[in-house]
Amino acid sequence: MIKTVKFKQVSLYSQCFGDPGKPAILLIMGAASSMIWWETPFCQLLADKGFFVIRYDNRDTGKSTCYPPGSPEYTFEELADDAIRVLDSYKIQKAIIMGMSMGGMLAQMTALRHPERVWGIVLLSSMYFAEGAENLPYSSQEVNDFFAAFGKKEPENDEELIEYSVAQWQITSKSSRSKDLEHTRDMIRQDIKRAHNYASRINHSFAQVTGDELGRISEIQIPALVIHGTEDVVIPYIHGEMLAKTIPDSILYSMEGAGHELHPQDYVPVAEQIVSRFAP
Repeated sequence: MIKTVKFKQVSLYSQCFGDPGKPAILLIMGAASSMIWWETPFCQLLADKGFFVIRYDNRDTGKSTCYPPGSPEYTFEELADDAIRVLDSYKIQKAIIMGMSMGGMLAQMTALRHPERVWGIVLLSSMYFAEGAENLPYSSQEVNDFFAAFGKKEPENDEELIEYSVAQWQITSKSSRSKDLEHTRDMIRQDIKRAHNYASRINHSFAQVTGDELGRISEIQIPALVIHGTEDVVIPYIHGEMLAKTIPDSILYSMEGAGHELHPQDYVPVAEQIVSRFAP
């Protein structure tokens, strides 16, 4: 089922899978990526495991509200609060919040901003921002070099944009997992086709954090499942270790050989970890 969540001047495009009577799990994708990167087979697998699954386009992705590139009209706190707006629209009082990368950052914030609405959090390839974060390693030099060159040659058409995006994906998702470039190319093509303004996805890089929640994750009082690839070149594995060490009621699941990705190879074990951690 498709639902557009509307409030004030914002609209968020969402889709659900499974039985609304089952425990809910809300999926928040990472920066510059629409909800389709929570691929349908994974969503359906979670639904088959007994969850009511909702995915949605963050602002500035897919069919949700977009702003002029370089000028987001929101903070990260507002992006975190968007998750609660989606739950409200589906009349869900409490849900598991699962976030990928930036989405994991939003899940951390939501757990502290709205603890009464969050049953548990799943942090996939997420970053650690609390005490000592300044001493942790960050993206690989190859990743940094790629983004440093961003904008030096603008793609002139959709096909050039697709190939640029595939090149980016190859660098940021580098790992021992097998790669299906044709599938990735098709996913990017879908993303471009369905977006109100594909260029607006860069706005996540300009949005500001105005609160202190990310530094207070030791105060999170709900169960957490931290999932991290051991070969992540965007957010190194130690971030997952630190998240699991700092959030009191947390478990770390290591995806050996995985990078900054949710690879189809990991769908079943990740789903089983979620069931084991949160099954009522």
